[in-house]
Amino acid sequence: MFANLSERLTQVLKNLSGQGRLTEENIKSTMRDIRMALLEADVALPVVKEFIDHIQTKAIGTDVLESLTPGQALIKLVHQELIAMMGEHCDQLDLSAQPPAVILMAGLQGSGKTTTVAKLARWLKETQKKSVLVVSADIYRPAAIQQLETLAKQIHVEFFPSHPEQDPVDIAQAAIQTAKTKLIDVVIIDTAGRLHIDDAMMDEIKRLHAATQPVETLFVVDSMTGQDAANTSHVFNATIPLTGVVLTKTDGDARGGAALSIRHITGKPIKFIGSGEKVDALEPFYPDRIASRILGMGDILTLVEEAERTLDRTKAEKLAKKIKKGKSFNLEDFRDQLRQISNMGGIMGIMSKLPGINNLPKAAKDNINDKMLVQIEAIINSMTVKERRFPAVINGSRKRRIASGSGTDIQAINRLLKQFLHMQKMMKKLNKQGGLLKLMRGLQGKLPPGTLPPMGN
Repeated sequence: MFANLSERLTQVLKNLSGQGRLTEENIKSTMRDIRMALLEADVALPVVKEFIDHIQTKAIGTDVLESLTPGQALIKLVHQELIAMMGEHCDQLDLSAQPPAVILMAGLQGSGKTTTVAKLARWLKETQKKSVLVVSADIYRPAAIQQLETLAKQIHVEFFPSHPEQDPVDIAQAAIQTAKTKLIDVVIIDTAGRLHIDDAMMDEIKRLHAATQPVETLFVVDSMTGQDAANTSHVFNATIPLTGVVLTKTDGDARGGAALSIRHITGKPIKFIGSGEKVDALEPFYPDRIASRILGMGDILTLVEEAERTLDRTKAEKLAKKIKKGKSFNLEDFRDQLRQISNMGGIMGIMSKLPGINNLPKAAKDNINDKMLVQIEAIINSMTVKERRFPAVINGSRKRRIASGSGTDIQAINRLLKQFLHMQKMMKKLNKQGGLLKLMRGLQGKLPPGTLPPMGN
């Protein structure tokens, strides 16, 4: 998300930061470039106009023009204005109600609403320690009810069964009553989506809202629709009082126009952003962190939170003890590390949150992908337990069998074994010298292209 906008803004501000002095003329020139970058990102025109006006007014003031580092002062202004545009702070869900707290999910068909219901239920269960019941009031889309039931089993939350012959309001009220009986904290209601906004849909969502009195009414919208996402949210908000927006499919949106427009157009906060199909791919929306990502400053806080949430501490401690005792780091350990990276969103997911990613050459960024990790895991999975634990036994005939089983070739097997040998040596050095930074520098150039960021000072 924001890849194109981030690249453009980073370059514009980089050009500016090299100038010793700012004038009204080069500020205006910079504003033109920023305006074009925002418009290309599909940010709504009124939003762009207000954004530029605010920055230009502040930039021409003496605080920037007389600053010892005027370029940096302007970057700070852009950062602050991006935060203001998206909502200043993270708006938390308000669940301070007599249990069960009801969350009503609305949105158009194809926006990823049902998957988002499951993601939100998992987030509430895992991070807020809430008991959750999910129910589908979508009696129109084939298999909508079954889809939610399957997802509920996957994340281990309560599912309230419903049938296409029932009235959506009856379904929702029965689910809430069941939650009261079972002392469940939160009920999430999945409503029907449509291919477009129509009167029948709006009447039904109004009836549901009136009958359930939700504490949160969240509008789920596909971020790839850009300005249309903001406009659709605005229309829904005129029908029922939305409390927030969930942006989905942000991993497929390189522009980010929806995130930058919604707050201004609807006056409603973005509460969560979702990416991908995995049930853990949902995170709270922090405007300050997103603004930092856009300007290439990284988002270490989110990265740390993801690590704490996804990394297997038991396995990490077991590996540390193993290495400390002088035992060899083997291919099973290597595979575990690759899976930990995948759980954190893959290489690109991690790299996108590191400071300075936008300063990498395009060729280097193009090499950063998770395909190599998938191939490496496939190769390791095609080995026997003995081969994974004692790679030295892998001879020519074994390599041919492993290549056939993993759909690769012998060159790929040789490449992996060579990379693994380097990593094994680095692990021994780490144990002796206790230096993680030395390990990272030693790995540079040894792993697949793009697996590690460049190591500077």
